[in-house]
Amino acid sequence: MSKEVARGKTAVIEFDAQKCVHSRHCVLERPDVFVPNVKGKWIHPDAATADEVVALARNCPSGAIVARRLDGGAEEVAPIVNTVRVLENGPLAVRGALSMRGAPAGLRATLCRCGQSRNKPYCDGSHSAAGFTATGEPPIKESTALPVRSGALEIAPAPNGPLKLKGPMEVVSGTGHTINRASELYLCRCGHSKTKPYCDGSHKALGFVAD
Repeated sequence: MSKEVARGKTAVIEFDAQKCVHSRHCVLERPDVFVPNVKGKWIHPDAATADEVVALARNCPSGAIVARRLDGGAEEVAPIVNTVRVLENGPLAVRGALSMRGAPAGLRATLCRCGQSRNKPYCDGSHSAAGFTATGEPPIKESTALPVRSGALEIAPAPNGPLKLKGPMEVVSGTGHTINRASELYLCRCGHSKTKPYCDGSHKALGFVAD
């Protein structure tokens, strides 16, 4: 099994290795909670307060780390603004009340846009070995403010095609600029669109195959 569960006195940390993209926020921010390069137990919830554990989980872009409190304190909640962050030469980091093919999918996910992940539609870090290049600063599209900026955000990977995202969302560059606002988008996941992060139909000529 890819999921590990570490139970402390005030919080439980769940770690899903299949979703991890090795952004390393966890081991850099709190190497006492997430102890790198050790054999055996490496997740230690009691090394931090429950508030700190929840904050650490919230900083994990892929959703590989999820925290649950045991002390009755405030849990992580869906963001006020749903965002799709375009990472330089990497995946799409999505935040919102997510569903994947109609099933609840947490509040955070990193979605493959290089076409090489073995865990599609999630990123597994394959873009690094594949030498995938794609800007994290796409051109700004003219868009108007959304009447509602939060709520359900549905992810529906099209068979052999793009990622369809439906729900209020702001597309954000790697440096934090809002480059688009929409309630429905088709985003490239084959890695060959000439209009990344958006789909331009290149998957058809490429013969891209993905469930």
